Amino acid sequence: MKKIIFFVPVNNAEEVKNVLFDAGAGKIGDYDRCCFETQGQGQFRPLANANPHIGTQGEVERLKELKIELVCDDRYIKQSVKALLEAHPYEEVAFEVYDMLDWKTL
Repeated sequence: MKKIIFFVPVNNAEEVKNVLFDAGAGKIGDYDRCCFETQGQGQFRPLANANPHIGTQGEVERLKELKIELVCDDRYIKQSVKALLEAHPYEEVAFEVYDMLDWKTL
């Protein structure tokens, strides 16, 4: 089991989450479409060669983003990460993938 964590503008969160859910992420036992969201403020500055979805080259942009965390079975991790990268509005996606401990084997 893996955990996927990513940051996304609030306005794009539902679309990106749905793509990940459809790819197989976010299932825990007999529940699906599971995730946890934390709201915060993101910051970045597009450089000269950037093609930003939001913001202007050379200027610092600040906006409300969600940090979204969801689990993903190992069988679906590659297709889920691919789906995240294709659906996310940013040119460069900030995301993390972690191995999770299987508590049943302790």
